[in-house]
Amino acid sequence: MGLRQQIPGILTLVVVGIVARSVAGLVGINDLVLAIGVGVLIGNLVEIPPWIAHGIENHKLFLETGIVLLGASIAIDELIGAGPTVLVLVVVTVAFSLLLVEAVARRVFGLRGKTASLLAAGTSICGVSAVAAVGRVVEARGDQLTYAAATVVFFDAITLVLYPALGDLLGLSARQFGVWAGLSMFSTGPVAAAGFAHSPEAGQWATVTKLARNTLLGAVVVAYSLGYATRKANDPGVKRLWLQFPKFLVGFLLVAAVANAGLLTPESIAGIGRTADWLFVLAFVGLGFEIRPARMRESGLTPIATVLCAFCVISIVTLLVVRALL
Repeated sequence: MGLRQQIPGILTLVVVGIVARSVAGLVGINDLVLAIGVGVLIGNLVEIPPWIAHGIENHKLFLETGIVLLGASIAIDELIGAGPTVLVLVVVTVAFSLLLVEAVARRVFGLRGKTASLLAAGTSICGVSAVAAVGRVVEARGDQLTYAAATVVFFDAITLVLYPALGDLLGLSARQFGVWAGLSMFSTGPVAAAGFAHSPEAGQWATVTKLARNTLLGAVVVAYSLGYATRKANDPGVKRLWLQFPKFLVGFLLVAAVANAGLLTPESIAGIGRTADWLFVLAFVGLGFEIRPARMRESGLTPIATVLCAFCVISIVTLLVVRALL
């Protein structure tokens, strides 16, 4: 199908995305969650004609392109600058979090399918962005992405309020609090906000630690991609794995390499980041159009219960380690 036939659907995504992001800014709701919500509302109340539906299918391409552009925000020097102790804590915490959430979701709450992997990625790396990236490579359904993203945002809101108060109550130093928040909270924005709410020094440590976690996104996405490809293949040879491997991850790694080689100006990186944000909004609007609430009701409150249990363990363990080492 030619581009001309897809333009109405693409314009629909753009218009709905602009509305969703504008409203999100006014009411203080995560724009990706609101984008999905608006898409669900329209998709379930209005019958989308075929001449629009064809263009809406481009949301998968927008999602892949957004993930590629995320590579520009991966700062290797931030990872190195955090210091060896923090670096080790970041790697160990991410690995521990991934395994813990997967185990709690599947063995404790019996959460089947790909939702467990989405929750693990979102809590372990960088929130909704990680949910979107892993969701693409494991071919998750729209309702699974929605539940995982909404759960992450729910905990972002709670921890943003709770952590600064806990930092004062526990008598943590600025460095201890910043590293603790950077290790255990989910999304970059709330981590930085919580850190600076404690003190400027804590804000710097929180941001650096969280950015160090974010640099592991590519490795985690590749691991999930290979893991799910191996499960699907009866003969998981190298050729078969390469055919099933999402090629846009190569673009992600190339963009990260270019950005860390100093070939992009800070203004260019900021512009790429804004473009990625908009592409994610358009992609999540398209996902919303495909979601049917009946499927989401099957999971109930299980995703929230899963993340709550895992988060309590992660938060307590990282707190004890940070107090002992820093």
